[in-house]
Amino acid sequence: MTDPGTARHRRRPAVRAGAAVAALALVAPLAACGTDDGGGGTPTINLYYPPEQNLQKVVDDCNTRAEGRYKITYRVLPRQADDQRVQLVRRLAAEDTGMDVLGLDVTWTQEFASAKWIREWTGQDKSEVEQGTLAGPLDTARYEDKLYGAPKNTNVQLLWYRSDLVPEAPKTWDDMITAAKDLKGQGKPYRVLTMGAQYEGLVVLYNTLAESAGGKILSDDGKKAVMDSGTVKALDQLQRFATSGVTSPSFSNSTEDPVRLDFQSGNGAFQVNWPFVYPALQEADPELAKKVKWARVPGVDANTPSKVTIGGVNMAVSAYSTHPTESFEAAKCLRDAKNQKFSAINDGVPPTIEAVYDDPEMDEAYPMKETILEELKEPAVRPLTPAYQSISTVMSAILSPPSAIKPEQTAKELREAISDALQSKGVLP
Repeated sequence: MTDPGTARHRRRPAVRAGAAVAALALVAPLAACGTDDGGGGTPTINLYYPPEQNLQKVVDDCNTRAEGRYKITYRVLPRQADDQRVQLVRRLAAEDTGMDVLGLDVTWTQEFASAKWIREWTGQDKSEVEQGTLAGPLDTARYEDKLYGAPKNTNVQLLWYRSDLVPEAPKTWDDMITAAKDLKGQGKPYRVLTMGAQYEGLVVLYNTLAESAGGKILSDDGKKAVMDSGTVKALDQLQRFATSGVTSPSFSNSTEDPVRLDFQSGNGAFQVNWPFVYPALQEADPELAKKVKWARVPGVDANTPSKVTIGGVNMAVSAYSTHPTESFEAAKCLRDAKNQKFSAINDGVPPTIEAVYDDPEMDEAYPMKETILEELKEPAVRPLTPAYQSISTVMSAILSPPSAIKPEQTAKELREAISDALQSKGVLP
């Protein structure tokens, strides 16, 4: 499932885009039937990608640079990640030749590769993608040591805190809980706001805690459920946080946007959320925004920096595309340094090419870029397996509500459920 910071929340309001997205989604299946203009003319490369407000300008740039070798047409996928995946899975399972370049959530790449729905990146194409790309995003694009995706953008959560209430960012979750309790005792805004509903957001939170505690959910080859002592420690941390008295009363039902709005309304001292919250806060309450600072998400142990779960989108080429050479070229253009910078500045999606962060134009749009890059260099990656959708579903169910977690028992339940999910080889509608 897509992290909401990438496919669902952009730097600019989505209201105006909504109608266009809906219209494009309706016409896409019909328009995508033809892959050549005028029977043997310029090949049409159908790009299936989540809604991104200014992506059409990137497409236009690549079409200009193609000089007639191909023409990319942007087919907008549904806004919700699950709906995106269903559309892609059903059409690929039917060996639809009307799909060429696909924007895949980072958690889908292994599943699609194992099903042989997407092509391996090889040779010069592979070298160009790997050159200068951050290691964490690249890890999400590999399956069985082969590259199946070109990371276009990534994402990572940060800790946002009220500098008028706390002098510095807490280093650990326990420090944050203690600081929040102190504020509560003083009658000041104190809550620690983050996502705890039964969905992917809860899995992201737990994965961050588990990796930060040195835990392993799966074996390195992705074929066995481990759930070691580090993951038990993370369960204990999550349960203690949920019952600490400093969360929102609706923590077990909270998703990204309600968390953002709660913090924006002045109800929290701390927020763990994606970077989309910053421009939204600047627009909604400029005075409050001046008081909000950011930091690395707290760790579990005082002397060990956190590892924060990354999201993002990988560019893949359909196995059924009738124009694979042009599709690889188009995908490389869409995610090159120039266009990653444009998308970062205009659509708020963090780049995967490290050098882009050094560009002076990034300073205003990404004042938190150094913290983002720091987390991206030591990331937590969600379990890399074709069965991830099954694993995510059972994990969110067992972890919910977090207040009911019993660390040792819950770890045992997770180990058994994940083992069963691994046998599913992915959920294919």
